[in-house]
Amino acid sequence: MSWLAANVEAAMFHGSRIKAERYAELLPQYIRQVSRDRPKIHPPTSSYTCGAQQRRHFHDYFVTHLPSSSLHPDSRTRGPAHKFDRKSSTPHTHTGTHRAAPAAHPSRDTTVVRIPLKSAKHHYGACVSRGSRPYNEDAHQAGVIELPAFAKRPPQSITSRRSAEAQGADSASGDPQVFYFGVFDGHGGAECSDYLREELHGYLERTASGFRLTSSLQSAGPKKVEPGSEEGDVKQAAKEALKSVNIVDEKDVPDKVAAGYTDGERPSYVESAPPVVQDAEQGNIRHLETQLVQNWKTLVGGYFRRFKPAYFSIYGDNTEAEKDPKGSSNVAAEGSVIEEVVTYAFLKADYDFVSAQAAKDTESKDNVRAEKPLNEDDILGTSQPTNKREQRSFKGGSTCSIAVVSSPSPTPFWNPATSSSMLVAHVGDTRILLCSTATGVGIPLTTDHHPSSPIEANRLRRYAATFVTDSFGQERISGLANTRAFGDVGSKRVGVSAEPEIRRVELGAAEYSFMVLVSDGVSGTLNDQEIVDIVKEAKTPEQAARNVVSFATEVSTEGDNATCLVVRLGGWERRQEGGYGSLGTKEARDYKRQEANDPRNRRQ
Repeated sequence: MSWLAANVEAAMFHGSRIKAERYAELLPQYIRQVSRDRPKIHPPTSSYTCGAQQRRHFHDYFVTHLPSSSLHPDSRTRGPAHKFDRKSSTPHTHTGTHRAAPAAHPSRDTTVVRIPLKSAKHHYGACVSRGSRPYNEDAHQAGVIELPAFAKRPPQSITSRRSAEAQGADSASGDPQVFYFGVFDGHGGAECSDYLREELHGYLERTASGFRLTSSLQSAGPKKVEPGSEEGDVKQAAKEALKSVNIVDEKDVPDKVAAGYTDGERPSYVESAPPVVQDAEQGNIRHLETQLVQNWKTLVGGYFRRFKPAYFSIYGDNTEAEKDPKGSSNVAAEGSVIEEVVTYAFLKADYDFVSAQAAKDTESKDNVRAEKPLNEDDILGTSQPTNKREQRSFKGGSTCSIAVVSSPSPTPFWNPATSSSMLVAHVGDTRILLCSTATGVGIPLTTDHHPSSPIEANRLRRYAATFVTDSFGQERISGLANTRAFGDVGSKRVGVSAEPEIRRVELGAAEYSFMVLVSDGVSGTLNDQEIVDIVKEAKTPEQAARNVVSFATEVSTEGDNATCLVVRLGGWERRQEGGYGSLGTKEARDYKRQEANDPRNRRQ
């Protein structure tokens, strides 16, 4: 390396003929040598062509502005005010023509701080257990992603507030940060769930960039503050929002809540709010969607020959987002909606994963090769050994549930005074729950995509010959319990797709206490209300996630992988007051624990 660099340098400073000849001869070798010595940067596993190709590392933290310490004088403060002791300090009384400044001036120096979500135990908690399985196939992710804001415009009372408390920083695009939470339950191995954990957020970002989607907040112009409007305190507004929640007494809550809802008696789902149309490049959208649908037809065929994804602009009236409240025309004709971005990102991520697996060797393609040992090349002593295990296609898959939260102001979504918009995209049998602050009832935001579901059965019966019932009484399609999933190469032709079920929820001020994301290792053992009540008894979301997983694995006889994520929302401080509090399912939970710990009930 050193001699090559010296020769190149010498060739550059010698005569013109020597310089031209030697430099042309040695430069390619020098470049190849330098490239080999540099650290390897692996590109994304997918061949994604939508938007920018540069990969951004996932930000598992959020950025906030904290006021400067009072021990260090504000550099913008003039005069000896900071030298006064506490006894001599008095609030400023305005006597002039200008409006009095707030106690904490907005121009005060602040410190930008990165707070990892794993360390923010009072706002977020996650816990994972493999149960009695030999290894864990679940995965989860939480952080901030670069998406244009899709929240509604904030009310005037929010935009005019100023506070000395911590304020969330804007993202690189200038919008308030968009938070991302996801849980992935793999089956047949952890390859697909790990792939979604590392790549799915990137597909969302690149799809929004390829669609040229603009912010729902910036499109309406700069924020305007009415002249003479008083500046309130966000902390005081948060207290008022918590007090304004009309708590429903336990006598007004149905008695079935006390025992927990059964599968046929779940509370009504939150109605999906209408989408917010955002400016986008229709030419790019139609080109990308047409190409993706054609790729599915060519690669898989079968179900995907007549596949028309919801929210896709190329199908006009077929989309679920195209009609306004009057039921007239396609709202996406003038732009796009975040639901369309999420749908495309899910299908594109699934296509790249399936196409990569289809290109690898499988046992069904070559029976002779399948009978040979995996280390055949090493045994024969060939000069270029290959790893046959890496070349085999992965036949398993993964379910997925994500929640993306966008706030209209820098004040974070967990502040009681803040209203936010949340988009839930779901595939499979992982679950997302909300807890109502007023009633204390657990409200599901997802449905299980099983063959027993009437909607899924009607969708698939024209392609699947029959549904098989296993020894546990569960219907299956091609051996799978889920009709929607990522991966599962062998079942794509009969309709096992990754088209997400999408629900948009407008989170009012302190309307909900917390959000829970769980895998089927938890939801298969506990019903929704039991999960919510366990969270209510914990002091922090981090402790709540540990309690849910611990209880699920303690009373479970199957010992499946269990994952739980708990996210704090505006009404967290009043989570115990609505309805029965945490006592509604306490008797049922105590009975489950007693039965699980009874040695007479243990299987030999």
